[in-house]
Amino acid sequence: MAKVHSLNITPTTTCSSNEYMTSKRETFTIWMKSLVMQGNGCTAFDENGELVYRIDNYDDKHSNEVYLMDLRGKLLFSLCEKKMSVFPSWNGYQSNDIDAKKPIFQVRKSCKINLGNKDCSYKVTMGSDSNCYRLEGLNGKSSSPAFRIRDNNGGVVAEAKRKQSSSGVVFGDDVLTLVVEPHVDHSFVMALVTVYGLIRHQI
Repeated sequence: MAKVHSLNITPTTTCSSNEYMTSKRETFTIWMKSLVMQGNGCTAFDENGELVYRIDNYDDKHSNEVYLMDLRGKLLFSLCEKKMSVFPSWNGYQSNDIDAKKPIFQVRKSCKINLGNKDCSYKVTMGSDSNCYRLEGLNGKSSSPAFRIRDNNGGVVAEAKRKQSSSGVVFGDDVLTLVVEPHVDHSFVMALVTVYGLIRHQI
């Protein structure tokens, strides 16, 4: 099966090496539903309303293995939940290479107690602790549909919030507006959106 282009996910990467990256800020609409009848999943549309990413999960919600595809059905990431430790983790493999010794990235729960408040977020490790991201629910709540992704310097590379219409009507918590900063791999961000959907039992 075809592989995605060479994966270099740091925000400073030039967009010419990756068709899933642009030099400007991009806005997507995320619908935590599959377009397949009676299927679970997730569908992403660009600013023009065109389908760009999709997940079609024919299993029950909170499956332990799902697949992220682009609009042409090209497999980009295989996402697998691991339950070997106290806190489950999620591994992301390039294409369908789930037999690889090491995943492209790993997501683990990270809890901190700050002035009596328990702040839960998720550390995204890219091969080493020096190259990592953080996935966090807005207001410090993993139960919130809104979340942001920070790089290892604390900068926000992507943020998702409940979508609002032009008249200010707020959609349900399964419809989000996702804003991705320039020079950030959209497919990688969508993989993390998928993991967050799995965490919240939406996919």
